[in-house]
Amino acid sequence: MALNVRTIPSNVVAQRQQTARTPVRVPINAKSVVALRVAPFQGASVAAQRAALQVRAAAATEVKTEKELGQARPIFPFTAIVGQDEMKLALILNVIDPKIGGVMIMGDRGTGKSTTIRALADLLPEMKVVANDPFNSDPADPELMSEEIRNRVKAGEQLQIGSKKIPMVDLPLGATEDRVCGTIDIEKALTEGVKAFEPGLLAKANRGILYVDEVNLLDDHLVDVLLDSAASGWNTVEREGISISHPARFILVGSGNPEEGELRPQLLDRFGMHAQIGTVKDPRLRVQIVSQRATFDENPAAFRKDYDGSQTALTARIVDAQKLLKQCDVSYDYRVKISQICSDLNVDGIRGDIVTNRAAKALAAFEGRTEVTPEDIYRVIPLCLRHRLRKDPLAEIDDGDRVREVFKTVFGME
Repeated sequence: MALNVRTIPSNVVAQRQQTARTPVRVPINAKSVVALRVAPFQGASVAAQRAALQVRAAAATEVKTEKELGQARPIFPFTAIVGQDEMKLALILNVIDPKIGGVMIMGDRGTGKSTTIRALADLLPEMKVVANDPFNSDPADPELMSEEIRNRVKAGEQLQIGSKKIPMVDLPLGATEDRVCGTIDIEKALTEGVKAFEPGLLAKANRGILYVDEVNLLDDHLVDVLLDSAASGWNTVEREGISISHPARFILVGSGNPEEGELRPQLLDRFGMHAQIGTVKDPRLRVQIVSQRATFDENPAAFRKDYDGSQTALTARIVDAQKLLKQCDVSYDYRVKISQICSDLNVDGIRGDIVTNRAAKALAAFEGRTEVTPEDIYRVIPLCLRHRLRKDPLAEIDDGDRVREVFKTVFGME
């Protein structure tokens, strides 16, 4: 039986091969489209060609996404937020003195809690860190150094010092414990004998801010992790007989709606301050808020540019307050009265006394003074003690008003 073989000219074969290698041109405005033309099989396996296609497609998608992320989530300027002075003051004081212990913000939905907290990221100043260290180790404070950095310092090694903005890390409600605490590569530890640790969110938030939105809905096992880290300032990961610890000192900032559930008392006590906010009632302020939001949504870049000056000024004021904080002092008489207020309100423990003293000094530094006045204490003490009072279901006044009444009695103000 004769076979009918058709001969193809060599120039036609070369032309077809050249066409097969030519990529398809994609319009610039095309969204999420990766069009690649793969050359015909020429000795390579199908699996290798498929793998190459996946790598090229992933790389193209990654570049596109990275370019789009610049304006993916524009942040509303902190100084443009109308009202909610109590919440803004609590956040600023925690940035000035992180040892205050964070702030819990509870209020109605739609009152700007998350917007205000995320806007704080623009105001965070820079800090000194050890270069290429995933734990944001402080080159001057051994307590804020990771174990590796501390060993390098003991060995007399000269550390490379850099600077970076104070980090603000979001803790999602659905995060796993490994993502929060970090994981250990067991395979590498067994085969190479090396502690291969992949840092989690707590490592990233060290010396920064850890923000938990809807904190009252957080799973109990993550609450336990936060309690342990907040109490000790260290995060310890135990896996298969391997133990790794690193510093995890962060400002814990949470927000939530009281209608969605109460917060565990153990976690609530870990927040240094508690701001309770409500919906703005003044019609003129509400109109101003709506107008600003509409302008921001229309052109975020132009709106943010209008507030560059006020944002820069507030950041400089915070930095100056941090430098002045060490010189601030609360007189002995005022410290006694603060403790008397806590005692009269039956506040458990002395954490309320400590936080009130720290917050009053931070406010004095923010105002450019070194001496704390009774007005400073009056402004911060409801924020520091409101959530530490024993709940009375029959009470007719707000806990913050109870604190203010006792303050006026102790300080002799009417």
